[in-house]
Formats: sequence, structure tokens, C-alpha cells
Amino acid sequence: MNLRQWQLFKHCALGGEVETPPVALIIDSPWLPGYLGVSTLDYLTVPEVWLEANLAVEREFPEVIFLPGFWVEFGMCAEPSAFGCGFSFHPNQPPDVHPRLNGVQEVERLRPPNPQSDGLLPVILNCYRRLEPRVNAAGRLIKVVAARGPLVVAAHVVGVMNFLLGLKRNPAATHRLLQLTATLARQWLQAQAAALKEVEAVLVLDDVAGFLSPKDYLEFAHPYLKQVFAAFPGAVKMFHDDTNNVVPFPHLAELGIHVFNFTHLQPLAKVRQLVGPDICLLGNVPPLDVLARGTPAQVRRAAQACLKAHPARRGLILSAGGGTSPGTPAANIRALARATRRTRVKKGLWGPNMPATRD
Repeated sequence: MNLRQWQLFKHCALGGEVETPPVALIIDSPWLPGYLGVSTLDYLTVPEVWLEANLAVEREFPEVIFLPGFWVEFGMCAEPSAFGCGFSFHPNQPPDVHPRLNGVQEVERLRPPNPQSDGLLPVILNCYRRLEPRVNAAGRLIKVVAARGPLVVAAHVVGVMNFLLGLKRNPAATHRLLQLTATLARQWLQAQAAALKEVEAVLVLDDVAGFLSPKDYLEFAHPYLKQVFAAFPGAVKMFHDDTNNVVPFPHLAELGIHVFNFTHLQPLAKVRQLVGPDICLLGNVPPLDVLARGTPAQVRRAAQACLKAHPARRGLILSAGGGTSPGTPAANIRALARATRRTRVKKGLWGPNMPATRD
């Protein structure tokens, strides 16, 4: 994103009013390389390909704020790799993660990882250090760093089914595992922010938090998510969980987050009621059936329905109800961007350099 996009996103995230919401999309390796016709393997492992791919979509869609923006990622592999998980690369899809443990009962085999030395994490940090100057030279900024959340990392370390069984069969070991993964999530975000120059926001992605019952969420998810977010008191804090489970929603304000990206399967009005008045909602166009597979007219209608369902001048950034799905075409992204007028904040907030609103 450029400076003006960041200022606009931050203004909305912190509760500022706008005439119409901006448009933002979470993008990563499932969509971006395929959209540009490059191999996923090249995108993940060749810095020149990664850089040009991210610059290309920013040039092509200047009205869209891409999140987290210039994300050096290896699918789901980065954080689990620090715990010793194996992974398998593929030419044209994100890599697979192989569990390290057979269950939570083996948690004592793990040692606390170091983001500066373990797994893929130091490789990512080095990429950030080397590539950020070139991102800046192109007029762009890396303002957001991202991490997979403690539950999703734990689920990759032991396997999803084993993790969920462990909640019930061995809660003590599950808590020990989550303490390790929460600590890594916090330290990993801090390491990325330290490697870069202008980070002001963190994004935590944890769909497994949405797999739990109310009781289990409060015991096994909420405290560890809160630990991670509490480590960044001055940052803009974003949370992604697009599972169709509203159990976490009433507790999100306690996490101190500013922006929530959630499932399109839940109506905007209901989500607003559950999360409270202060969290900015990032959604809620269906990412697969409409944004990826629909027509531009269907995208416009879905976007307009979101605007109608959330008429307030604050608290909404128009987006997909989840990440950008593989195969999402350019015409539909443009339709989403044009479904609302170019955003303009209240008169005088940024002075004369703010671009004029247009239809």
C-alpha cells in the first residue's frame, strides 16, 4: 500500500468516519501467483518474482488496499516450521505442512523456537530486510506484519484432529502447547516489526479459534489470543477468523482488536450486534461463490447489499468475507472497487492532498 492508503485504512480501523467505505482485500499465495500466471514455487522462493508480483497487483488495482501488503509467506508453513514441522512444496499451490507430533501428549518434545534462527522464519526476516528498500523505492510501504495464531499453529504441529481431541483428553498438555505457540506468535510479530522500518499494525489469522464451543473458546483460545494482541499496545490490531461460528464474536472487544475479518455466512447486522460498536468490520462479500465465481454484476449487488446493511459512516471496510480465493478475476475485483465511490474522509482531515470523490 502507499502512504495515503495506509492513512485511510488506519483512520477507518480506529473508528474514523468516511463518506463511503474503502475497499481492502487479504491476498496471499493461494491467489496472487495464479492470477499473474507465475508458479507458486517461483513466487515463494524467488525474491524478484515475489516483488514484481506484489507491485503488479498494486499497479493494476490502485483503488484497493491489499492486506497485509507485501507479505513474505510460505502458506501455512512458516510458524510450524520453527517447531520442526516438515513441509512439501508444489509447483502451483501453497506447500503442505506435516505434523511434528502425534498428539498433544508429546508436547515435552518441543523446545521454544527462536524466530531469528529456526525454520523458515530467519529466511523471511532476511527477505524483509533486503526487499523493503525496493518496496519503498517503488512508493509503497510495509505497514502490517502477520502471523498465524496460536491455535492454528498448534493444530499444524500435532494435526487438527489430534489437537481437538487433546482439548478434551489432555487439557494440561494442550495448554502447554498453546503457551508455546502463543509465545511464538508474539515473538514472530515482534521480530518482523523489528526487521522492518515502518510497521504500525499486526494481523493474526486463526480459524481454529472458530472450531470451539463457548466453554472451550474461553479456556483454550481467548487467553492466548489476548496474550498475543496485548503485546502490541500501540499498534492497529487485526484479526481474521472466517469460520461460521459466532462463539468468539462477543469476546473480540476484550482482545483489543480494531479490525475483524469474518465469514460471509454471517449477516453484517448480526455481526455488528455481536462484536459491539467499536470494531471495524472487514467484509462481507462472499469470496468464492461471488467474488471468484460470480459476474461483476453479482459482485456489485453483493457489495451494495453490504453497504445497505451497514449504513453507518464508520466501522466498515468493504472486502471479501475471508481471504481472496484462488481464481478471483480482475473484472470482479474492479467491480468491488467501483461498487462504492472513491472514499473521502470528512472535509479537512488530511488537507488539500486528499483525492476527490468520484463515482
